[in-house]
Amino acid sequence: MNLRQFFAPARGIALALGGGGARGNAHIGVLRVLEAEGFRVRAVAGTSAGGLVAVFYAAGFTPDEIERLFSQANQEDLYGRSPTEGPSLLGLAGAERWLRKHLGNRTFAELRLPCAVTAVDLNQRREVILDEGDVVSALLATIAVPGIFPPRQLNGMLLVDGGVLDPVPVNVARALAPGLPVVAVALTPDLDAPIHPALPLNLPPLLSEPLRRLRITQAMSIFLDSVEIGGRALAHWRLAVEKPEVLIRPKVSQIGLLEKVNVPEVVQLGEEAARQALPELRRMQKPFWQRLLKFEG
Repeated sequence: MNLRQFFAPARGIALALGGGGARGNAHIGVLRVLEAEGFRVRAVAGTSAGGLVAVFYAAGFTPDEIERLFSQANQEDLYGRSPTEGPSLLGLAGAERWLRKHLGNRTFAELRLPCAVTAVDLNQRREVILDEGDVVSALLATIAVPGIFPPRQLNGMLLVDGGVLDPVPVNVARALAPGLPVVAVALTPDLDAPIHPALPLNLPPLLSEPLRRLRITQAMSIFLDSVEIGGRALAHWRLAVEKPEVLIRPKVSQIGLLEKVNVPEVVQLGEEAARQALPELRRMQKPFWQRLLKFEG
């Protein structure tokens, strides 16, 4: 580090937005507070629901616009299946139509910010960083919760939800903007928080009625609860190793993976968490010598 870097204030941040299904609406609130407080997002990476918000934001949608779009989305339509989709409890044909309507055929190169989403290739059993080509195809991969939604075929890979291996993509965000501090938003609860059903009974009637009659749904719910426990431990470990400069953790543990939520209420939880993190965020933007002294305010 040279003298100029030592005395210069921090410039911009990179964001790592974690996965969490319906909890992902909290990311919108975090973005809103960051913008209002003058923080400049220079790059954004996301996993699963975090990837969804990341791409919309990188495409130029404001937090208000993202909240409005997500609030107006019909969950029953999003989970519709097509005959060509692979084995899964629910489909993503409706989600693909919705994404195409709002994102068109955008590629990552056409986004206004460096952006990446993560997925897992079942063939090679490894994490995949998706940061080029068609953004909708990448989103359908990063949100493909195994067993719930069909895996996505892409460039010879069989892709599922990136949260399987990387719940909060801190290092991905860091690679997008080397030298910038990373602000991570984790939607995974603490290890000892109670488990809430991943497949609640308040799904839209078209989905919930047939599912109630299938014992496989109960088995899948138990499976996903077990996966969440493992996901919490994985997120805890990876955050400890990858060490984001600031960690924001909205209080969303009471929300199930596919729960039908009031979007503005979840957005508000994100806003509250971001405001609580403001002292740490402001300290992060001070010149390096002041950050060493841990000045507050």
